[in-house]
Amino acid sequence: MTRHSEQTDHRIAFVCVQNAGRSQMAAAFAERERDRRDVGDRIEIVTGGTRPADHVHNVVVEAMGELDIDLSDRTPREVTPDELQAVDLVVTMGCSASDVCPATWNGENRDWGLDDPHGRPIEEVRAIRDEIEGRVVALFDELLSETPSAE
Repeated sequence: MTRHSEQTDHRIAFVCVQNAGRSQMAAAFAERERDRRDVGDRIEIVTGGTRPADHVHNVVVEAMGELDIDLSDRTPREVTPDELQAVDLVVTMGCSASDVCPATWNGENRDWGLDDPHGRPIEEVRAIRDEIEGRVVALFDELLSETPSAE
């Protein structure tokens, strides 16, 4: 089955206020999961914040580096309502979705209710990181079970 390059089965946005911790970790795990499952043509990943920070939190870079995922070159970015119009699922990280989701947006929103890693000791950040990793893996299991593979 041939697909057009623009066609994806799922477009997912991982969003928080600063885009400097939780959403960056979620996006990185999602990218890794997409590569591991070889579904790059089926899942598009967007990440951003409503009020982005200047850089990814150092403790987050350190925690992810322990798993050989380098976030040191990532820059928090603003997510726009137009971008969110084009996604199927917005996952917020424990911050209000009311700033994030435009009223006319009809996609699905899930809030993962995660603690903000900023200013926390590395042990707590590792726990947040591990929870995000588990949730991303479960999300991919769910999304890919809904969509028949093109084998």
